[in-house]
Amino acid sequence: MHSLKGVRSTQTAPASRDGGVRVLGRSRECGALDQLAASVRAGQSAALVLRGETGIGKTALLDYLSERVADCRVARAGGTEAEMELPFAGLHQLCGPLSQDIDHLPGPQRDALGVAFGLSSGGPPNRFLLGLAVLSQLAFVAEERPLICLVDDAQWLDRASAQVLGFVARRLMAESVGFVFAVRESEDEERAFDGLPELSVRGLKERYARSLLDSVTSGWIDERIRSRILAEARGNPLALLELPRGSTVADLAGGFARPDAQPLASQIEQSFVSRVRSLPPATQRLLLIAAAEPIGDVDLLRRAAEKLGIGVDAASPALAAGLIELGTRVRFRHPLVRSASYRAATLSDRNEVHRALAEATDPDSDPDRRVWHRAHATVVPDEAVAVELVRSADRAKIRGGVAAAAALLQRAMELTPDPSLRCRRSLAAAEAKFEAAAPEAAYQLAMVAELGPLDELDRARLARLHAHIVFTRGRSGEATPLFLEAAKHLEPHDAALARETYLEALAAAIFAGRLDDGQTIWDAAEAARAAPRGHTPPQEMDLLLDGVSTRFTAGYAASVKPLRKALRAYQADAWDQQSDVTRRLWLACPVAPELVAPELWDDGAWHELASRAVRLARNGGALAVLPRALAHRAAVHLLAGEFATASALIDEADAITKATGNAPQGCISLMVVAWRDEERQAMKAIDAGIRTATAKGEGRALGQINYFSAVLHNGLARYDVALDHAQRACEYEDMGCFGWYLAELVEAGVRSGNRDAAVAALARLAEMTDAAGTDWALGIQARSRALLSRGDAAEQLYREAIERLDRTRIRVELARAHLLYGEWLRRENRRSDARDQLRTAYEMFTRFGAGAFTNRTSRELRATGETVAKRTIATPTALTAQEAQIARLARDGMTNPEIGAQLFISPHTVEWHLRKVFAKLGITSRRQLRSALSDHPSTTAPA
Repeated sequence: MHSLKGVRSTQTAPASRDGGVRVLGRSRECGALDQLAASVRAGQSAALVLRGETGIGKTALLDYLSERVADCRVARAGGTEAEMELPFAGLHQLCGPLSQDIDHLPGPQRDALGVAFGLSSGGPPNRFLLGLAVLSQLAFVAEERPLICLVDDAQWLDRASAQVLGFVARRLMAESVGFVFAVRESEDEERAFDGLPELSVRGLKERYARSLLDSVTSGWIDERIRSRILAEARGNPLALLELPRGSTVADLAGGFARPDAQPLASQIEQSFVSRVRSLPPATQRLLLIAAAEPIGDVDLLRRAAEKLGIGVDAASPALAAGLIELGTRVRFRHPLVRSASYRAATLSDRNEVHRALAEATDPDSDPDRRVWHRAHATVVPDEAVAVELVRSADRAKIRGGVAAAAALLQRAMELTPDPSLRCRRSLAAAEAKFEAAAPEAAYQLAMVAELGPLDELDRARLARLHAHIVFTRGRSGEATPLFLEAAKHLEPHDAALARETYLEALAAAIFAGRLDDGQTIWDAAEAARAAPRGHTPPQEMDLLLDGVSTRFTAGYAASVKPLRKALRAYQADAWDQQSDVTRRLWLACPVAPELVAPELWDDGAWHELASRAVRLARNGGALAVLPRALAHRAAVHLLAGEFATASALIDEADAITKATGNAPQGCISLMVVAWRDEERQAMKAIDAGIRTATAKGEGRALGQINYFSAVLHNGLARYDVALDHAQRACEYEDMGCFGWYLAELVEAGVRSGNRDAAVAALARLAEMTDAAGTDWALGIQARSRALLSRGDAAEQLYREAIERLDRTRIRVELARAHLLYGEWLRRENRRSDARDQLRTAYEMFTRFGAGAFTNRTSRELRATGETVAKRTIATPTALTAQEAQIARLARDGMTNPEIGAQLFISPHTVEWHLRKVFAKLGITSRRQLRSALSDHPSTTAPA
């Protein structure tokens, strides 16, 4: 067979010592690939992204690796532009041959794989549950022998496949599986592979470039022409092969050719266009069929050719020219040959070829590709084709291909003859584009919809979409009035959707916080309170909207009852029985656990809802919302003094957001830093957080960051600085944490000598905590009052604070109550009593890992005459966050596959981590984990 892609020459690439053939001038790249293969053979997963321009030799490197790993199983796939809109096409190409035996997979994973590959019906497979299925299947296949997965032209993978494969490549660790992705450099490429190890493939050095050029030129060549070709090629192997072919012998010998001003890729493609046009007409049309048919199906190529009266012998000239290869699949020498074959044809020829391909495609086994060819064969609006495209979009959604559905809906819109229907389909396409995380494309389609006739409901939907796009761009303050306007227009047509939109308006205003003018949140709340009733009886979302709107119109005390009613409804709701768990989590998670529960000082509900959100997101594979749920649960564990647990959850959230490309959960991470880390590291992270929040327009985040800084400086006993940050935080009533701001201000005010500021803050705090009436609320109030009291009254308040906080999960505030009481006792010259309280506080802070407060407590203890042992520094045998989490799950009786499914890693990786855990803890079995972990409280993972 003819070599089709890449540049490899046995004339100029000497054999290596082991008899293999090395790629010309690529010793560095070949060495990296050899190292990857060695790691995989040794049982360690590895991934590499080869990044370079068109024709630089990435495919030749993939071919080199494929030849070097004869002892491994090799799976290959290649992206094509034509398949970018077909969901999971690339994944099916790579993993289809590896998925013959999937019975060993857990049911949800098996179902997700079956639906994605069109083998079974069902709802849209969750993208990351599917990723876990692929991860498990690849690990299973690699048990027999090492597996190397090679993906060429990965920039042209459909988005769904790229995201899944990028996720899988990041989660592999202790399996004999290797991934190599060849990616063309592009500004708008899919970023699914960001964060993976990269190797930049550059041009050949001059001596290799000259050798390669000489190998493809015959006769004498003018040195000036040689220099021009070498300069234009910049070491690009494909250019060195193709540019001389675009020149005549006279050009090469005479030196009179005009330098081409086109980009290099365009010059190479134009060379291929010229070569295609020099072929017989029947051969050109056969190449056109192959170029228009992206999956490389030889039988389909033959059937389409027969419909156009073209015989298979027409392929001979293209085969002889080395432009194409016909084997088990149709393969072009280079993607530019495919595009050149398509470009060289007239529009009428392209339409005719697509029509033939549509007729040759089985409507039952591949209806979507058939209608896609029909769409490309259609040049005037055609409602019949548009309807088929809409049906195809529905099927794509079922398989989870939101991006594909958006593309199909867009083409359906373009082919719709009726103006009104065309606008409605444009709106549907815009909504699908937004759901597919393409807000700019959604905006362009929305503009098209806006220009045409839409009914009032569609106009309102369009306005809501516009608000979502603005909010996604990070302009919360601007989004709020847009949501309000959309909600107002939705009221007469869809009351339930209108109320949901009002809640979105309130959420946008809450996020904008102090960076808004303060009036917007009030306007949103007033409009929401006046909105028509939604469901009968009211659902959780209705109750939540009533409570939040009351909070900003009637004040805190009036909002406690409706907010508590909403909170109880969320607690009682059987989410596990709902089919739209992901959507419900998305609406409830940022409101119920994060905002409402701490707003009501209800630590029990906060813990329950945050834990449930994590469990449901894990079970459903909902990685779009799992990082947010993990961050909320991390905050719960942080206030419970379980800093290592909180860090483990944040690490997991960060790993998932990195894999999915979503925004990191920064604020909770800063909260951990403020409590746990030393001053320099904490302030560096806090300063960066302030810049990020300001740039994004997240006023609520700014308030929280100032609160975190106040906590840090109160711990450092720098009370003036703490007071400044606490006062900044208290400039706006951020829902869910304003009471925390006030408590921090009271302590900073008292300790810095600004009693007036402390008294004013206490008055506002008491209004909230009296209305809430929980032990958490009243314990914080008692502790704050004690700071401003004297004598027996102060002592009684400190005792009340300790008693109440001891009945809650908020252990960090309990430890602070012991510290403040001990400090007061020392100042009352009751050193013995002070030592008891301070010892308790010191032990708690040390166990938590609260660096600044531990040091502050240590100083107080020494002032009582106590000798304080230096804090133990973590040893190299301490468990990492992930090791601790896996150890805890194993301790609780979960199997390796169950742990892997929960943490989105393979069972092999779980086993690898457990071996390290056993070695560090000095144990030999899972039965010993419970006692061993109790001896390492700083590394115990979530309970």
